[in-house]
Amino acid sequence: MKVAIKQNKNPATIQDIDGQDHLIILIPRKTWPDFPYKEVVRRRLEKHSADERGAYSTELPNDRDTCVSLARIAADPSSFEILTLARELAAAHWQRALPPAKIAVIVAGFDGATTARFIEAVIVALLAKARPLPSYKSDQKPQRPLKTIEIFASPAGLDLARTVAEAEGNHLARTLTVLPPNELTPARYRERVAELAEQHGWQMTFFDIKALRRMKAGAFLAVAQGGAAQDDGIVHLRYSPKGKSKHPALALVGKGICFDTGGHNLKPAKSMLGMHEDMAGSAVALGTLQALTHLKVDFPVDCWLALAQNMISPLAYKQNDVVTALNGTTIEIVHTDAEGRMVLADTLALACRAKPAFIIDYATLTGTCIYALGTGYSGAFTNRGGLINDIIAAGVDSGERVWPFPTDPDYDKALESDIADVKQCSLEGEADHILAARFLNRFVDEKIPWLHLDLASASHKGGLAHVPTATTGFGVRYTLDLVLKKHIMQPR
Repeated sequence: MKVAIKQNKNPATIQDIDGQDHLIILIPRKTWPDFPYKEVVRRRLEKHSADERGAYSTELPNDRDTCVSLARIAADPSSFEILTLARELAAAHWQRALPPAKIAVIVAGFDGATTARFIEAVIVALLAKARPLPSYKSDQKPQRPLKTIEIFASPAGLDLARTVAEAEGNHLARTLTVLPPNELTPARYRERVAELAEQHGWQMTFFDIKALRRMKAGAFLAVAQGGAAQDDGIVHLRYSPKGKSKHPALALVGKGICFDTGGHNLKPAKSMLGMHEDMAGSAVALGTLQALTHLKVDFPVDCWLALAQNMISPLAYKQNDVVTALNGTTIEIVHTDAEGRMVLADTLALACRAKPAFIIDYATLTGTCIYALGTGYSGAFTNRGGLINDIIAAGVDSGERVWPFPTDPDYDKALESDIADVKQCSLEGEADHILAARFLNRFVDEKIPWLHLDLASASHKGGLAHVPTATTGFGVRYTLDLVLKKHIMQPR
């Protein structure tokens, strides 16, 4: 579904607004700049003592009963705050019986850069709201799609290409993540990826169980061996820019556990419910690849998806097994529910063979990261201390917030094994998110800068920032900011 975004350089007139069914307005908290029906809206807001910290909704006294949502904004809100407010403003227009087909946007009373920033926030929130996620309800009402967003007094040179690409990538990530596990098995996931590869011109390679055995990818195979279908494997996608690129590739790696029972260390019912979303990291990697492709970036992008299920069976791996990973590291299994780091270990090692300029991996990896941060932030871990400021700044600027954790080598003591090179995890559970990062670090070439995102905010009740659904697709917007705005692909 494509939404036309029209940028009108002229301020809106009363005639313009009388032709609209839906209108979003953002103005400063301390002033009332001119806009059509200003006095009507002002009197109503004051009469109802509306909370000026949120969105206020009303209808205009015209033939269309134009639905208006308005926010008065304090000076210099954070990106997260303005995106959250934009989500509230957008939500008001879907509370009517018939969803909007067209929405007008007025941002007045700010300088050009601030106006552009607020418009971008409203647009990305509208795009996130407008596209429904898969549903299997039998009584679904037909949805009227949003077709047009019209911006009045749009700043000169406002380019929303990245916003649109990001919104589409985020929607792809959320769509895949909410699919039930009988609909998104590793085999069916691969079929969907193949369709996307053909559509976008990506080169696609699939390393199936037989290929991974030949490659001695024992960490991945340990998790996969419990599944009856044996359809697990690693997908490699490559975007190549037109012409010869002088740049080495960006590598995106995603944990794609399509369902996680916990294996022999079986999860209780409350913990297993929702484990079809344990593949969210792979969906974010794929959505980011799609966004970068739409933007026609001038560097290659490799995307590696570790697609598997962690099932319980007589053949499933078990505690105290010792397996050998792709890079020759021997691993003692301590807990079969720590499967994510196992499939990522071999996938990271495989990604490193291509010598990318930078690796980012995405994974719903540890409960301890959620305990540490809640679900409003995600955890960040890197082998390059010099990137910490950029990693934090990308979260602040994008509104998809992250916080870095230490990765000092002395944490490795908790992973020392009496029989193998390393333990998979510790049973104590203390700082498991840090131990997981230290474990993964063993499979990353030390010459390659690496960022590990533990997606604590992959699911957030009620939505997060501009995203209105509990399944957030967190990471696509963040990565575009980090890669394109912080220029991490440039030599350092």
